[in-house]
Amino acid sequence: MLPALMRGAPNIILVGPMGSGKTAVGRSVARSLGKLFYDSDTEIVRRTGVDIPYIFEREGESGFREREREAIEALVTLKGIVLATGGGAILLPGNRRLLAERGCVVYLETSVDQQAQRVKQGRNRPLLSNVDPAMRLGELMAVRDPLYRSIADITVGTDGRRVKAVAEDIVRMIR
Repeated sequence: MLPALMRGAPNIILVGPMGSGKTAVGRSVARSLGKLFYDSDTEIVRRTGVDIPYIFEREGESGFREREREAIEALVTLKGIVLATGGGAILLPGNRRLLAERGCVVYLETSVDQQAQRVKQGRNRPLLSNVDPAMRLGELMAVRDPLYRSIADITVGTDGRRVKAVAEDIVRMIR
C-alpha cells in the first residue's frame, strides 16, 4: 500500500503516548497549514458533557474506548483536518484501520522519562491515578509503541523539543 502522503490523504492524524504533545503540536500544524484542528478527547467531552475521568469512573476504560471509537469514526469523515488522538486510540484494530486509511499518520515519539515529566501536573489522566506514573507509562508504551509504529507514515521525536520545532518538522515532511 502506498504511504498516505502519496495517496493524497487530506487529513493529518497525530498519534502517540500521553505527554507527547499531540494537542499542542496539532494546533500548531493546523495553524501553519490553514486547516481546522480537532482533538478526539475534546470531541468525547463535547458529545458527553462530562470529563474523561468521569467517563472512566462510570463506564471503565472499555466504555471510554467505545466513545473514543465513535468520535474517531465521525472525525475521520471530515476532510482537510488535523486530528490529535488520545494515547490509547490505537488499541482498537478498527481505529488503527480508520486512522491509517483516512490520513497521514504522524507518530510523536516520546521517551517514558519525557512523558513522566510532562504529565506530572496533569490531573486529567485516569490511567495514571493511584499508580507510579513512570512505571505505568512504561507498561503502556511496551504495548502501544508497536501499534503506533504499525500505522505511522511519519515518526517525529519530541524529547527535549519545543512544540513549534516539532510542528515545523511535520509541515516540512508533509510538503
